[in-house]
Amino acid sequence: MTPAIESALHCILGAGFDLQRSVPLSGGCINQAFRLEGRDGSRYFIKLNAAEKLPMFATEHAGLAAMADTHSIRVPRPITHGITGNQAFLLLEWLELHEHGDARMLGERLASLHQATAPGFGFAQDNFIGNTPQPNGWLDDWVEFWQMRRLGFQLELAAQNGYRFGASGERLLTALPAFFKGYTPRPALLHGDLWSGNHSYLGDGSPVLFDPAPYYGDHEADLAMTELFGGFSPDFYAAYRSHVPLDAGYPVRRELYNLYHILNHANLFGAGYAKQAEDMMRRLLTEIG
Repeated sequence: MTPAIESALHCILGAGFDLQRSVPLSGGCINQAFRLEGRDGSRYFIKLNAAEKLPMFATEHAGLAAMADTHSIRVPRPITHGITGNQAFLLLEWLELHEHGDARMLGERLASLHQATAPGFGFAQDNFIGNTPQPNGWLDDWVEFWQMRRLGFQLELAAQNGYRFGASGERLLTALPAFFKGYTPRPALLHGDLWSGNHSYLGDGSPVLFDPAPYYGDHEADLAMTELFGGFSPDFYAAYRSHVPLDAGYPVRRELYNLYHILNHANLFGAGYAKQAEDMMRRLLTEIG
């Protein structure tokens, strides 16, 4: 925490805010994070990064605001974002989070979030999935969106990073319509990066989502990612499915949707994930012959 940030906080929160201390927080690998404590007992959450990372904070602010506007599931209320000196910052409501809570309520409220819809697939602005840009330009066709904005984009990045998947990537992109025979998803507002580390609970057990990469897409894509890194509780899935029954083709499309995240991990973290992505592509191509 620099004097420039403290000065900015006084401007944003008013002269009455007197910062007593800033407490460093662990858990993130991209930004610095602090709990801000005022002498009046007020608390806030702030993320800091280099000034050039402001677009990442601006799009997170927009994503949290869009999710909050649905009144479906709690997210940290975004207050403001900006640049002071050589630092970008994102200021959020402070929430006292707990590891365990009402998993059934999480499933129900995620289903409620997915009821928010739009005329097409995409989002009002591009954003980020981790550190990776995530293009969200609107398209009317979901298969085309997944082909161009998701798998195709990640495969291009992979090629730039030196990963070669032979013909598998191109074959899979060409074959995408085969995974959607008899299934036409509607645009649903997605969290977009819904692994287990991006949800928690308040003291009363109610769920909270954070660190989103939102867009309007197939609700199955959010649900698929919940199963990617360890999975959520059986109560969560039972509650979700009681509100949004799953199509019979979901188990195969789950692999298709999670391929996007594994490719992103390969582009961010290295070759181990590239091998996993190659295996996933091979299995998906086997599914359609």
